Amino acid sequence: MFQQVPLVEIDNMKLVQTKAIMNYIAEKYNLNGKDLKNRAMINMYTEGLMDLMEMIMVLPFIPDPKPKVDNIQTKAKERFLPVFEKALCGPIYLVGGELSRADVHLLECSLMLEEKLPGILSEFPNIKSFQGRMTQNLAIKKFLEPGSKRKPQPDDVYVKQVKEVLQF
Repeated sequence: MFQQVPLVEIDNMKLVQTKAIMNYIAEKYNLNGKDLKNRAMINMYTEGLMDLMEMIMVLPFIPDPKPKVDNIQTKAKERFLPVFEKALCGPIYLVGGELSRADVHLLECSLMLEEKLPGILSEFPNIKSFQGRMTQNLAIKKFLEPGSKRKPQPDDVYVKQVKEVLQF
């Protein structure tokens, strides 16, 4: 539609724009919370997690990623992770006592952080425990297995292709 990716074909629709895709899937699978207050909390957590994940996603395209990685580590440990560590002090899920898209994003973000910064969750036992519980979900477990549809870490070939396609 806007000559952009990602493009997802679902339920006889072609959806573009990351937020539109996430919102549709979250609504379809009841991951947006029960009421307005829960949706607000889920959106707040999701937006914060997306901010952190976007910092990580650009790393393969930066000539010298070391300073950026150091910045990500500092922001993750001082700004982002403490919020989720506190929120998970007791509850199994972040919002409303049930699985939400905020939980899915926290799992995704925690896995991305550990891929770039092994051991970063050592100071955050509630997040680490949450991650362990989430990865036992059968659908998530299957998705994380080798050979699944989960995309691997970007390699040089992928980075080159993206730069060519997006002309930068």
